[in-house]
Amino acid sequence: MRMTVKNILHIAAVLFLVFMTGGSLYASADNAHPSAEITKWQMKWGDERGTTGWMDAGSLQNSPQMPKGVSSAWIRVPLPEVKWTSPSVYIDTLYALHVKVYVEDLLIFEGERNYIKDNYSLLFPLSTEDSGKTLYIWTETLQDRIGIKDKVVIGEHDLLIHQYAKNGLVDIILGGAFIFVALILFVCAFFLSKEHFTISSGLAVVIASTGILSITYSPYIYTFYSYLGPISIMFLDFALLSLLPSLTFLFEKIFGPGKFYIIRRFRKFQVLYSVFCLCCMAVNILSGNEYVEFYYFVSTKIIGFIMIIQFILLIACVIIFSFRRNKDALIFAVGFGSAALTGVLELVWYYVRAGNYDLYYWKWALVIFILSLIVILGRRLALDHAQVVKYSKELELFNNELQRSEKVQIISELAASVAHEVRNPLQVTRGFLQLLSEKSSGDEKEYMFMALSELDRASNIITDFLTFAKPEFEQILILNVYDEFKHIESILLPLCHLNNGKIILDVDNNLWIKGNSSKFKQALINIIKNSIEAFQDDGLIHITAYGNGDKVFIRVNDNGEGMNSDVLLRLGEPYFSQKNKGTGLGLMVTFRIIEVMQGEVVFHSKKGAGTEVVITLPMAAPSGDPHSL
Repeated sequence: MRMTVKNILHIAAVLFLVFMTGGSLYASADNAHPSAEITKWQMKWGDERGTTGWMDAGSLQNSPQMPKGVSSAWIRVPLPEVKWTSPSVYIDTLYALHVKVYVEDLLIFEGERNYIKDNYSLLFPLSTEDSGKTLYIWTETLQDRIGIKDKVVIGEHDLLIHQYAKNGLVDIILGGAFIFVALILFVCAFFLSKEHFTISSGLAVVIASTGILSITYSPYIYTFYSYLGPISIMFLDFALLSLLPSLTFLFEKIFGPGKFYIIRRFRKFQVLYSVFCLCCMAVNILSGNEYVEFYYFVSTKIIGFIMIIQFILLIACVIIFSFRRNKDALIFAVGFGSAALTGVLELVWYYVRAGNYDLYYWKWALVIFILSLIVILGRRLALDHAQVVKYSKELELFNNELQRSEKVQIISELAASVAHEVRNPLQVTRGFLQLLSEKSSGDEKEYMFMALSELDRASNIITDFLTFAKPEFEQILILNVYDEFKHIESILLPLCHLNNGKIILDVDNNLWIKGNSSKFKQALINIIKNSIEAFQDDGLIHITAYGNGDKVFIRVNDNGEGMNSDVLLRLGEPYFSQKNKGTGLGLMVTFRIIEVMQGEVVFHSKKGAGTEVVITLPMAAPSGDPHSL
């Protein structure tokens, strides 16, 4: 815990130094001599400094190739005139595991690492008396690169420390942000479904591994906390070995295992190879780095080629899915294409330069890739939410239909058991009342007429009950829709004229349906009669019928008073009616008749704007032979 606090205080001090005193540092630079850059020096292989055997060299691009069997070298840098108040030497990147820095014969710096991280960032002071002297740097390594990468900078200490302190700091901040995002995503994954939990967890591992790689690959840790180097290297390898299979796993979850299960098989191979590398790492640590060169070969050299193969494979799959117009693939292609292309180019350049290159742009390309993965996950969640809303609406409709079916079943059972028993005494009563009405006169005859009218109304209600309870048709024929509507028009036209309205009939003459003529007429008469009763002024009913595919569409439009949404939802319910003497059974019977004819009735209406009824029925072949449904 004390070590953590110390590290935090150290970082805070550096940030304070960089950001709070930056203005004063630049102000002092205006009055100081500009820094001098040295890009040419000399090198000599071996441990002996001597005076002979020196070769001209410069930046790492122009350095001589290190001979086989040689692991150390001297670098000789002539110092210019020291004209700065507080002179210092800054070397941004020096490749070595063991470093000693001398001014002539005076040792001013020594550093040694027992782990494979050969990237040094050095800042050491000079004296004004060091003008014209020679700077000697002895380096030793176990890798293929050695020496100064770019240049040696000599200048004012206050300015150079600014560059020294911020070298790799951005990587630390970026990596910390990645780890924080991964932690939040992993916690949120527990609130998602099983499928999304798997994808979110895989994405969290990818983001966390990227964050750890960004931190542990940065020279900042090894410059200011060199004692944490072995642990940092271990986390670096662990993050890399976790990132590669988890990335392939995430790709497999989004797009599938691929043709011939190539993605799944490659992912299994990566898991096995990662486990093998982790075992090699454990053996190397337990043996005190005795097998460090073998472990470096399997965990760095070989895995680099595996990464190139992985990137090429996934890019090829993304291209294939993109041609299939998969939106997730297009988003993935933008993000992963940027990261993979950058990674492949940097790895190729790394091998072309024989390891004399520090991977840099990969982490910024991964930012774009991770954003694309988050967008894909967000799209998945949004689509699932839309699907849930859709299912909820369908469930609500299903529940409404179920309630309606239950009501229909109750009425059917009630009608079947009671209707016949009620109709018989009604007919007997009506017969005797009719006999009495013939012998009555005056008010008695008027009362008898009212009683007979109410009995007829009761009989009609019972008839509707029987039709609803048993809508099966006794005789099924192939009906011509035009002929049926001409008959319906002749029946309802007088009632329409009585209510100051008119009917326009626009029906094709070659439409045929299966059904019972009287029942079909009853259903349409109920609908058209409702339209007539909804007339206000100059009513109009427009009836159209046409065929489309294997369906017949019948539309009944009126300019009546219309209905609001609440009324539309209740149409067809028993005992629901807007008429003073309505029972609600008419539309209920209509729905039932059309349902038995394997059709569908849909109402569209708006208050004050009329109503449209759309009836859809199966089209039949023009034949007059009777046959059952």
